[in-house]
Amino acid sequence: MTAEAAQTMGFQTEAKRLLHLMIHSLYSNREIFLRELISNASDAIDKHRFAVISEPDLGAQTGGYRVRVEADAENKTITIDDNGIGMSRDEVIDNLGTIAKSGTAAFMEQLSGDQKADSQLIGQFGVGFYSSFIVADRVVVVTRKAGDASATRWESEGEDEFTISGAEREEAGTTVTLHLKADADEFADSWRVRSVIKKYSDHISVPVMMPEPPPPADDEAADPPSSEVEWQPVNEAKALWTRSRSEISDEEYQAFYKHVSSDFEDALTWSHNAVEGKLEYTSLLYLPQRAPFDLWHREGARGLKLYIQRTFIMDEAEQFLPMYLRFVKGVLDSSDLPLNVSRELLQQNQQVDSMRGALTKRVLDMLSKMAAKEPETYERFWDTFGVVLKEGPGEDFTNREKVAELLRFASTRDDLPVQRLSLKQYVEAMKEGQQTIYYVVAENHATAKNSPHIEALRKQGIEVLLLSDRVDEWLMSHLGEYDSKALRDCAKGEWEDAEDDTAKEALEEAEKASESLIERMQGVLSERVATIRPTVRLTSSPACLTVAEHEMGAQMRRMMEAAGQAMPESKPTMEINVGHPLLQRLDQEADEERFADLAQILLDQAVLAEGSALEDPADYVARLNKLLVEMSDS
Repeated sequence: MTAEAAQTMGFQTEAKRLLHLMIHSLYSNREIFLRELISNASDAIDKHRFAVISEPDLGAQTGGYRVRVEADAENKTITIDDNGIGMSRDEVIDNLGTIAKSGTAAFMEQLSGDQKADSQLIGQFGVGFYSSFIVADRVVVVTRKAGDASATRWESEGEDEFTISGAEREEAGTTVTLHLKADADEFADSWRVRSVIKKYSDHISVPVMMPEPPPPADDEAADPPSSEVEWQPVNEAKALWTRSRSEISDEEYQAFYKHVSSDFEDALTWSHNAVEGKLEYTSLLYLPQRAPFDLWHREGARGLKLYIQRTFIMDEAEQFLPMYLRFVKGVLDSSDLPLNVSRELLQQNQQVDSMRGALTKRVLDMLSKMAAKEPETYERFWDTFGVVLKEGPGEDFTNREKVAELLRFASTRDDLPVQRLSLKQYVEAMKEGQQTIYYVVAENHATAKNSPHIEALRKQGIEVLLLSDRVDEWLMSHLGEYDSKALRDCAKGEWEDAEDDTAKEALEEAEKASESLIERMQGVLSERVATIRPTVRLTSSPACLTVAEHEMGAQMRRMMEAAGQAMPESKPTMEINVGHPLLQRLDQEADEERFADLAQILLDQAVLAEGSALEDPADYVARLNKLLVEMSDS
């Protein structure tokens, strides 16, 4: 393509919004643009290394891979040049003219108004190149894709348009030249740029080179400057995970975490481990403090960065950790896998299965150690990732017991040292002779705490776990038991086997006393409930709804319906507290219409108490108002 074929094109709407944000809003931490451009250059080099494996004709770059950064104080520019994979003309338009896959909408939603925190989100959402416009009023990109004969020039002032034209470039790679704004000329100073590179990019595995700085002006002994540029590395240029743990500072570990995760906060903790023997690999695994924006997109990008014999293979190698540990970030470098490995081969590889098992165990051990030694830190972790970890028992039978030890729950106990307790703590505090771990599932914590289903247990001083996460009922169905103690949902099954020894006798008396009342109520409510029976699980509430022991509970049913699943018709069982004044008053009601209204209201109240919505709220309100009017007239 020749220069005469230059073409001016408009930015995609989302790109315009983002560019406006970069140019006008994010000033607090402007130096992050350099981190992002060097990171992009490093990724391009990794991609070239990988491409050479399958296409040897592309050839590794002569002289080795490198990133060059040059600050020009006279012309007020800064240039970042790499000899990586480069881009074709179409790729330039796709990657720099639009933001098709960068999650821009989610990026905009995450902005908090804190400029420093907002600017740090840039890398996390894959919009790093556009951070150039924080400091530049014009950006020029010249790039040549490996294997192509021609290069492409892209230029924009960050407004509505960009220009594409042909260009000349000797080798594959990309050069990004930033023409700095008047108030950003500090980045034309080579010493300032060096300090930024050391701060953010010391861990990049390729050398980041800058021209050797000139000698001090007053150094008379110095040789006259050479016209040839002498390039020297600024960063460590050695993959951090290949170094000994004793050589690496916490600051270096944290800086590397921010590089692999695009997070702006420090990691909670990490594990750096080299395995030798049957399998040889090195892993560096991090636990984040904050959830990524796509944590709940189970089909989204996740996994470790995979290297084989120090050669980058792929981002998001999800085969090495189970789905419920998708929040873990880090690097895996294997000496055993073939360089031409694909995602399909990874799914059918016994070595991968062995590494997956070992890495999963390592992450769970990290969490166990944190829970034991730093309970407050673990509480923070649980607040962020606990719901994801609850997916574990259903997805990973092998490690079900390990995950069970890590679970945390709210409880009816008031003297907890932290907000939640473990199953082990529950068992240690069980009453003498108690053989069951009780829990109740509800839409939210307040509904669970005030659930009528746990009234009898409260009266007996028996602790109940209060579950309100959407995944809780599913979790408990897969957990089954803990420490040989059965887990029991207080809203399922009959209650004659309660821990109270007198319960069976009390229930038999209630059944005899309520035969007539139950028969009348069944006649009124038969379309809405399967059956009505007396219970001893209630002490202060008049009624509650239950389902059979192995039937789907109300919370799970609501979740499945919300997901669009067609659910079979099912009627709950209504349990009544025959000793409650309302039931005694109902039993004495001679007016059948009034009896029906009272029975319907009791059922509606039971529906509300379990956290469900009424099918006909207006009917409930009308019945209640009718009774209130009758009471005021009497």
